[in-house]
Amino acid sequence: MTARCRHVRSHWNMKTTKRLKPRQLYLISNGDLRLSANQKCWPEQAKMEGIIAETLAAEGWSVVRAHAFDKQKQHGFIDSQKMGMEVFRNLDANGPLVVAECVWQYSHHLLHGLLTHRGPILTVANWSGTWPGLVGMLNLNGSMTKAGIRYSTLWSENFSDRFYKDGLRQWLEEGVVTHDQSHVKDLSMLKLPLADAQAGRRAARQLKKEKAILGVFDEGCMGMFNAIIPDELLHPTGVFKERLSQSALFAAMQRVSDAEAHAVLDWLLARGMTFAWGADEETELTQTQTLQQCKMYVAAVRLADEFGCAAIGIQYQQGLKDLAPASDLVEGLLNNVERPPAKCPKTGRVLFDGEAVPHFNEVDECAGLDGLVTYRLWRELGLPPENTLHDLRWGQHYKGPGVDDYVWVFLISGAVPPAHLQGGYGGAISERQPPMYFRLGGGTLKGVSKPGHVVWSRIFVMGGKLHCDLGVAKAVKLPQQETERRWRETTPQWPIMHAVLDGITRDQMMARHKSNHIQVVYAPDASQAHRACRIKAAMLAELGLEVHLCGNVRLV
Repeated sequence: MTARCRHVRSHWNMKTTKRLKPRQLYLISNGDLRLSANQKCWPEQAKMEGIIAETLAAEGWSVVRAHAFDKQKQHGFIDSQKMGMEVFRNLDANGPLVVAECVWQYSHHLLHGLLTHRGPILTVANWSGTWPGLVGMLNLNGSMTKAGIRYSTLWSENFSDRFYKDGLRQWLEEGVVTHDQSHVKDLSMLKLPLADAQAGRRAARQLKKEKAILGVFDEGCMGMFNAIIPDELLHPTGVFKERLSQSALFAAMQRVSDAEAHAVLDWLLARGMTFAWGADEETELTQTQTLQQCKMYVAAVRLADEFGCAAIGIQYQQGLKDLAPASDLVEGLLNNVERPPAKCPKTGRVLFDGEAVPHFNEVDECAGLDGLVTYRLWRELGLPPENTLHDLRWGQHYKGPGVDDYVWVFLISGAVPPAHLQGGYGGAISERQPPMYFRLGGGTLKGVSKPGHVVWSRIFVMGGKLHCDLGVAKAVKLPQQETERRWRETTPQWPIMHAVLDGITRDQMMARHKSNHIQVVYAPDASQAHRACRIKAAMLAELGLEVHLCGNVRLV
C-alpha cells in the first residue's frame, strides 16, 4: 500500500509502538465530549464497526481497534484531545488507518494524530440520519483539508453496494479513493455576464472600504477546526473578528429584566408561534426556559450593538450549556428581519431596527463570512436577505407528487429564520432540545422550509487560501407523512429543508463538500437565483476567494 499522508516526523517513543502485521489496519472512532451522547450513540457505532470489519475481512484484511471499549464510561469512542493523543502515541504512524464515524464528533480529538500519521487515512460513515455521522465525517474531512492532511473518504447505506466495495478495494490496493468531481468548475475558467461581474465587484469593494466586524463568542470550542478562518485570510476581505466571551453574554442576560423577556415572548405569541411547553425541566420545554432564551436574545442584540458587530456567532454547546438553556431559538430570531424589538437600556432606541443580526451557528466563521456577504448582497439586489446554515445531514431519493429526485435533508438545531418557514412565525414551533445534548433544555425554532429557489454555498480553507463552492437548488414540498418520517430518522425537534441540488449527485456532493454545514438563501424565481449566484461568485472573487461554481449554474 502506498503511503499518502504528509511526511511529518513523529515525536513519540516508537519503542512502545505495536507494529501492524501484513494486511492489518487500524480502526478508530471519534465521538462527542458529552458522556450522555457517547453512551446513547455507542450501540449504533459498534454495529457499524462490525459490518466494516466484515467487509475488510472479505478483502483479506483484519482490523486492529486502536482503543478499547471503556467499561466505566460504557462506550468506545475517543472523547477528548487528551485521549486522542494517548491513542496515537501507540500507533505505527506508517500503518493504514480507518476512521469510522456514525455520530457527531469533535475533530480536535484526532487532528493532532492525523497530522503526523504517514500511512493512508480513510474516513467512513454510514448513510443514516439516526445520529449525525455523515455530519461528523464531513467536519473531519473539512478539518483535514484545511490542515493539509491527505485522506480518502467513503460512505454507504449497508456497506454491500458496489460504490463502497470498489472504493474500499481501491484504497486497500492503492492507498487512495478517487471520486467524480466533474460538477465543480473554477470561476477563473468561466466568463460571467459583464453586468453581473461588475455588480459583484462593486459590492465587494464597498465591503472592503467600509469593513465589518464578526462577533465571535468563544472561538473553536466545538472542535470544528474547519470553521475557524485564520485572521490573515479573513482581513483582506474587509472583515475582522471581535473575540467575545460567552461569559459576557451570560452576564448580559442577568441585566435583562423579566418584563423585557415577557415582551419578547408576547411578541412571538402574537404572531402565532407555538411553544410545546410542559412541566418537567429535565425532559420538557418549560416557559421558564423560553424566558431565559428571550433574555439571551435581548442580551445578544445589545452586545452586537455595543461592539459594532455586523454578524455574531454563539458557540453555546461547550460553553453556555452548563449555565443556560440552548441558544437556538435566539439564533433563529437574530437571523430574521422581522423580529422582536430589542432596545438600548440607556436610550430606549430600537437596535438594528428593520434589520436582521446575521448569526452563524456554532461560531462557524466560514458561515459567518458567507452569511454577512449574502445578507449585504441580497439587500443590495432587493431580495429577501435572510439566510442560514444547515447541517448537510442525510438524504434519499423521493418519488411522489411533483417530485422525482434525490432530496437532501438539510437540518440544523434551530437557527433557521422564520422567513424561511412555511407559514413564517405562524408555522413555527419551539420544542425542547434533546436532553442528551442540552441538559438545561431550551427550545428550537422548528418548521419546514417553504418551497422555492435557493442559492447554496460554502466557504472553506484549502491550500492556505479561502475558497467558496456555490450553486443553485430548490427547496421542495413533500407530503407531511414523508416529512414526519424524515424527522423521525434524524432529529424531530429541528427545522428541516427538503433540498434538491441542481446538477449534483449525492456522491459528487459528499466527495467535494468540505464542511458539515451548508449556507442557504432564497431567491424569488429560478432566473434571479442564477443571477444572484453569479453576482455573489463575482463578489467573493473580488474579495480574494478562490470561487467554484458547482452543478448547473447558468452563465447567461
